[in-house]
Amino acid sequence: MAAASLMRSAFSGLIRKSTTIKTPVVCRLSTVALQQKYHTVKTIAKLYNTSDLQNGVSRSRQYATGPVRKVTPQDIADRVMKKPQFVRNYSHGPPLTIDIIKSRVLLVLQLFDKVNPEKLSLESHFIQDLGLDSLDHVEVIMAMEDEFGFEIPDGDAERLLRPKDIVQYICDKEDIFE
Repeated sequence: MAAASLMRSAFSGLIRKSTTIKTPVVCRLSTVALQQKYHTVKTIAKLYNTSDLQNGVSRSRQYATGPVRKVTPQDIADRVMKKPQFVRNYSHGPPLTIDIIKSRVLLVLQLFDKVNPEKLSLESHFIQDLGLDSLDHVEVIMAMEDEFGFEIPDGDAERLLRPKDIVQYICDKEDIFE
């Protein structure tokens, strides 16, 4: 297929239409180019016919060179029942309690740059007590999403204005009760 298109392009380059003469003119450079392309096509065809691959499939058969033992039913069972090694089994993290959630929420808030750790408590309001603006509130919610591994919808995030609200929301989401 490639050889046919190569030959077609070579022949189309050979004949050049002249604007002054009504008959096609054969260009000497086109003739040289045709001879070079013809040589290339012959070389490729020779390599293609002598290689072991025909249409991308090997023509030669491969045989075992060493001693071959008979396959036993146990070998077959081992191959079939063998679990693949590329599968990972994950488990849940340690069980969450309300105290663990409270400590993780407070730790994330203490590590937040714009929060003063002395003013921080479970009852402190993000905007009124801690002086955070709406963008800081969004960053706090994103930090909580990263900490606990789930997404908090925007409608729910607008109602989470205190650390106590975040703790209660996470407890409800994870089905944790006292």
